[in-house]
Amino acid sequence: MGLVREPIHAPQPEPSQTRAAQAEARPPVRPAAPPPAANTYVRPTDLVGCPPPEALAAATTLAELERAIHGCLACPLGPGRLKFVFGEGDPQARLLFVGEGPGRDEDLQGRPFVGKAGELLDKMIGAIGMKREEAYIANVVKCRPPDNRTPTSDEARACLGYLHRQIELIQPAVIVTLGATPLRELLGVTEGITRVRGQWKRLKVGDREIPVMPTFHPAYVLRQYTQDVRRAVWEDLKAAKDWIDKAPA
Repeated sequence: MGLVREPIHAPQPEPSQTRAAQAEARPPVRPAAPPPAANTYVRPTDLVGCPPPEALAAATTLAELERAIHGCLACPLGPGRLKFVFGEGDPQARLLFVGEGPGRDEDLQGRPFVGKAGELLDKMIGAIGMKREEAYIANVVKCRPPDNRTPTSDEARACLGYLHRQIELIQPAVIVTLGATPLRELLGVTEGITRVRGQWKRLKVGDREIPVMPTFHPAYVLRQYTQDVRRAVWEDLKAAKDWIDKAPA
């Protein structure tokens, strides 16, 4: 198809009109701060098999919390696990990643994100000038769902109190959710991740509101390894890192 040219007598816009059109055509600038709205998480109190809320509150360190919940059998995932995957990283990390749940490699090793998706996550963290050891990595559920399926709402509900207490103890400056599951279970956002990634959210934890940046799960990036997807994830993580750099220590 040849190039279609406008007739030479077509009226030309005024300079002020041209500048206005150019301004409208520019991509919107990402706001420096997250929006004021917050999603409040309330821990359920009717979870059979969970340590009571007072036991979670009594844990003043991540190590104490892990010991308190390590033998949890509150949902059907517990009896089928090989290893309980609590989480790992800097206990005072400014950046917290929250994924969906352990996979086969994680179930074998008892560590989060150690398979191919974990290798990619390490590269993603390195791309923003950080090391894995400087962040903290956790999941919505601590035990592997069969065949690496998505955790059910009941399974997630049984574990959310643990994740919530982890967040309280770590006190991160920013949370990055990986994929749709942590976004749905932590903040109640049910829209598809492709529609909400890159849009700041907030999570109220105790008396604090923590900015949350949703992005794609590394496993999705591996399946859709396109330049657009990789650029989107980098932009999301760069926004989180910029917020950390500007936030008070």
